[in-house]
Amino acid sequence: MTSDLPSLWTHEPHKHLEFKPGHRVADIDPDATPGFRGSKADAPELQTERNERFAELQERLYANSRSGDRRSVLLVLQGMDTAGKGGIVKHVVGAGNPQGIWYSAFGKPTPEELSHHYLWRIQKAVPPAGHIGVFDRSHYEDVLIVRVHDLVPPSVWEGRYDEINAFERELTDAGTTIIKVAMFVSLDEQKKRLAERLDRPDKYWKYNPADIDERLLWPKYQEAYQAVLDRTSTAHAPWHVVPCNRKWYSRLAITELLIEALEQLELSWPPADFDVEAEKKRLASC
Repeated sequence: MTSDLPSLWTHEPHKHLEFKPGHRVADIDPDATPGFRGSKADAPELQTERNERFAELQERLYANSRSGDRRSVLLVLQGMDTAGKGGIVKHVVGAGNPQGIWYSAFGKPTPEELSHHYLWRIQKAVPPAGHIGVFDRSHYEDVLIVRVHDLVPPSVWEGRYDEINAFERELTDAGTTIIKVAMFVSLDEQKKRLAERLDRPDKYWKYNPADIDERLLWPKYQEAYQAVLDRTSTAHAPWHVVPCNRKWYSRLAITELLIEALEQLELSWPPADFDVEAEKKRLASC
């Protein structure tokens, strides 16, 4: 399947997905499949093949950390409910070795978290060397939900964009590659997915009545997401905009973003720190 990739992707996915100045949230087509020439029929086999590549690279990252390599990767998944964040964690990141995955989900802050700076809980979840960290929601809640619901004055959240940029700069300077993904699903598709949760007892646990209220605030969320993309897509930590109405596409696209980032690290298997031939002889003799 690897030989078919050039015909399925027109270019590296990040070239189609990376947010560019002037792009408008209101113009995003959640049904689109930017840069992909294939179809849903191609997805299962391709996803399997690319998951294998991701798993190999992830293991190399972890193996190198055992030899002193301090690098890591952080995948930030930000999107409205039903955008498919959980599916990415399960079907994409889940293809890797759990030993090298550092998963964190950020919901409503606890009383303890509220007693600290908003980045306190985020800093605690930064992936250690050799790990792929996953933020299921993130520090961007503090310039999205906080802004939309007027939880703090504008004078407070306004300064957070620069704080976040500085925080992410520190992470990249320390050896963390950041992949930020803004996941967009249409209101119609979100409605279908919420309805499915109400129709299936095995999905009740995923349903939150507050999601209906959040749908009514979509114009405010559009404005908030636009500000996030405009103010925090930087050279060291650019945003990628992924249409998510087609789950098979969003999973393939984010898999490719992870593979691209890992390949850019030029990871080889760490050499043995012992005499291989001597160890073979010792093993044969016992």
